[in-house]
Amino acid sequence: MTGTPKYWGVITPLPAPILTQQAQTLESMGIEGLFAPQVYGPPFIPLATAAGATARVRLATGIALAFVRSPFETAAAAIDLDRISGGRFTLGLGTSVKSWTEGFFGEEYGRPLQHLREVVEIVRTVVAQAHTGQLTRYDGAYHHLDFSEFQPLGAPVRTELPIWIACLRGPLVRLAAEIADGVIGHPIWSIDWATTKVMGDLKAGLAKAGKQRSDIELNMWLFVAPNDDRRQAVEDARRTVAFYGGIAQYEEYFAAHGFRREARQLQEGVKRGDYLSVRYLVSDEMAQTFVVCGTPDEVRARVAAIWDSADSATLVPPSYGLEPAAILQYDARIAQLFYG
Repeated sequence: MTGTPKYWGVITPLPAPILTQQAQTLESMGIEGLFAPQVYGPPFIPLATAAGATARVRLATGIALAFVRSPFETAAAAIDLDRISGGRFTLGLGTSVKSWTEGFFGEEYGRPLQHLREVVEIVRTVVAQAHTGQLTRYDGAYHHLDFSEFQPLGAPVRTELPIWIACLRGPLVRLAAEIADGVIGHPIWSIDWATTKVMGDLKAGLAKAGKQRSDIELNMWLFVAPNDDRRQAVEDARRTVAFYGGIAQYEEYFAAHGFRREARQLQEGVKRGDYLSVRYLVSDEMAQTFVVCGTPDEVRARVAAIWDSADSATLVPPSYGLEPAAILQYDARIAQLFYG
């Protein structure tokens, strides 16, 4: 990265007056863009609200779960949001985990790398051709689409929309670097993982596609907990680490950091539907590995390490299990430290 660091913020579904004020405030701070995540509900709704209240900031799904809706619907939503925002939209996609896709949404997960490649191909085809009358059929491993009775749409603002892919481990980083316009680092990435472990996979994916490093944007998400009370920052981080550490599909990621035993123990809490009850299993070391904890000066110094690799960053508090007042305090401190 060269020049001034670029930061993104996060918006979530809130009453419209609060959401619009939040988006306008973040834009006035000079923030680069706004992400809206999908936990369960679709991420497009808060972005549409923010689009009408802002004029400059980029708007992105961070992320839209790739397999829980038709790729055609995802493409149509992307076209609509790009129109509403005047060409400021980026489609962020992620595979999520099998237990969510199949258990909550009732959709097929399959082989996630192959499945995601197919979703991206369909979205790009629809965005580029939905107004031309050229759509015919698509037959893949996961999707079979028949456009024989499709009525062409009006021309989109852009026929090529940026697609970013969210990643946790190496194989998905390689795929994202190969086929996407951007890579979103998982917020549970440790600083070491973000700055060293993924760089080889990023280069391999770019090389496979014949791309240069400048052809993609690497946006690193980090959980950060700046707090004058260092012990409280670590305590607040435990809940978020317990949530992610208890996801069975993430076990190998935590094992790569030396925390396999803790991850397996944390999975029991998730299976009971009560991850907070096992947060005490997250040691101080584990909490500080996956959340940037400490005094404001300590947090700022640790975050600075990403700028040899990252093009932009999204800094979020470890909000799982925290009271709204605590989340707001962390949001305010993050803005004070980094956006001003």
